[in-house]
Amino acid sequence: MHASLTTFEPCDLPTLLRSLKPIAALLDTLSDVVFFIKDSEARYAFVNQTLARRCGFKHTEELLGRTADRVFPERYGPLYTEQDRRVLSSGRELADQLELHLYSANQPIWCLTHKLALRDEQGQIVGLAGISRDLQLPQSSHPAFPKLAAVDAHIRKHFARPISLTELTEIAGYSVGQLERHCKRVFQITPRQMIHKARLEESSRLLLETDLPITDIALRCGYTDHSAFSRQFRALTSLAPSQYRDSRR
Repeated sequence: MHASLTTFEPCDLPTLLRSLKPIAALLDTLSDVVFFIKDSEARYAFVNQTLARRCGFKHTEELLGRTADRVFPERYGPLYTEQDRRVLSSGRELADQLELHLYSANQPIWCLTHKLALRDEQGQIVGLAGISRDLQLPQSSHPAFPKLAAVDAHIRKHFARPISLTELTEIAGYSVGQLERHCKRVFQITPRQMIHKARLEESSRLLLETDLPITDIALRCGYTDHSAFSRQFRALTSLAPSQYRDSRR
């Protein structure tokens, strides 16, 4: 889907929106993919039903003209809008970013987010297009799965300390390039993202189930200090650890 979006450059936003109407029903069937188009002010101009449903709306039209801070829960929305405006102002593509999305009516969902700026014939940014695809279960039928399962088990056991790609390649018996490719195919994420995901899953559990100081949680989950943990946690959830603890409780 991402590859097809690039064919709309240069982009006339009204024309693009009209071209999507015939396939809107098809996009609505993607239950594990959030798809959207936003205008230059970061307002939704097109969304699929999956996004509307996860945000607590019955109809996609209810989201149109709103920014993310008027759609998502109040602690998360402004941060999602800020991410949109960074793409709109810089024009830089956001590619396969691992995120933990926090919807109003659902449990947190791990996904890969991709956003790109849309430009007109003069090169001016007129909006952005994006998808967020839920992480699926690993492909256990893949020939590399047994070796990668051992890598995953190693990460989950040792994420509290630094883990190098070298030790992961030794476990799998692959080169770095092979390990990257196979992990993307089987787990949909890179080895580095697997480490971040394991650390975030444990840190988010500790934030919700214990009253441990955030610095202690950071050290337990493999981060060097409070600030390093906060930066990574915010990158993956758009929230500071303290905000996540308060909001989810």
